[in-house]
Formats: sequence, C-alpha cells, structure tokens
Amino acid sequence: MTSVFDLAPDGPVLPVLVIEDAADAVPLARALVAGGLPLIEVTLRTPAALDAVRAIAAEVPEAVVGAGTVVSAAGVAGAVAAGARFLVSPGWTGRLIGAMRDSGVPFLPGVSTASEVVALLEQDVTDMKFFPAEAAGGVPYLRSLAGPLPRARFCPTGGIAPASAPAYLALPNVGCVGGSWMLPPDALAARDWARVEALARDAAALGQALSR
Repeated sequence: MTSVFDLAPDGPVLPVLVIEDAADAVPLARALVAGGLPLIEVTLRTPAALDAVRAIAAEVPEAVVGAGTVVSAAGVAGAVAAGARFLVSPGWTGRLIGAMRDSGVPFLPGVSTASEVVALLEQDVTDMKFFPAEAAGGVPYLRSLAGPLPRARFCPTGGIAPASAPAYLALPNVGCVGGSWMLPPDALAARDWARVEALARDAAALGQALSR
C-alpha cells in the first residue's frame, strides 16, 4: 500500500481543516495547493466535512484530500465513499485498524506512547500520527523513539507552529507535520484566500529549506 508520506513528497506540512461551510472547501483547497500544500486533511468534526471532502475530490484534482478525526468503521466507509485518498485518526483500536486496512487507502493511526507504536509495528503498520504532539513530549520524545523503533515514521500533529515545525521536520522519523497555523480563523471568516495561500507558501518553504 502507498504511504501517506509518498502522496505529496514535496509537501512537508499537512494542513488540518475544520470546515463549517462546505462552500468554502474548494476555494480553500485551491489556495492551499497554490501555496504548495497539496496534501489536505479535512477533519470529520462538522456536518459539512464529508461534503467538503466530496467537493475537493471532484473539483480540485491537484489536491490530495484525506479525512481526519476518523474514529469508527462507519467513518472510514463514509470518508472513502466521499473521495478521501487517505485517513487519519487521533488514536486506534483493532477494529479501526482493520477497517482502515480494508479501505485500500493509506492511513495514519494516532499514537502517543511507545507501547502503542510497538503494537502497530507488530501489525506491520509503520506510518503513524503522533498526537497530541506538543503535549505528548514533542521533538525530544520523537527523537528518543528513533533509536529503538526505527521502522516507525510519524506525522506529528497538535500544537505545532511555524517556529517549532522545522525541528520536527529535521528528525529522521518524521515524514511531515500537521497543523492549522496557515488557516487563521480571521482569514477563514473573511474568506481571505490570498492570505491563506501566502501562509501556505511559507509553510511549504519550511521543508524546502531543510532539503537544501
């Protein structure tokens, strides 16, 4: 199965969207793509979420849209039916992992402890979301996991900002970081897509600077 990290290898930051109005989904996705962030996670936290995934999948082919906050088998099925190309969860259970694996799309189950990481590695799941990243130990914690658990690769999410993102991206076991700092509430409320695009461009540059 394709890794989530391979879906947009040049996009080091995964924008995490909470969309209240599905009409905003397409222009928002276009702004993020134009700014260099084609990998987009729409969280299933609002009634508009699945319609937003569906609209982005249909109208923004340059975007790689996925669904986040997936916490049930029904959520997996609904997200994939709407066009999600990857799945992200804040945590996991055996049943949820089974549903995600059966979906046929890449997925990032959430972990915050070494024991959870080991349990997933036993199931040959190597791509994971580290959540809530800052509250769960941040960069020092992930660095400490790299030695004993080198197969695990993470997308840390939760409390990450432009100032802290480069330190995460520099770790050998981090494939991308998730965040919403490029989606300030006032810009979304004003539908200021130009500002979102500019912030997305700044976010995309974080990883490019490390690769040089």
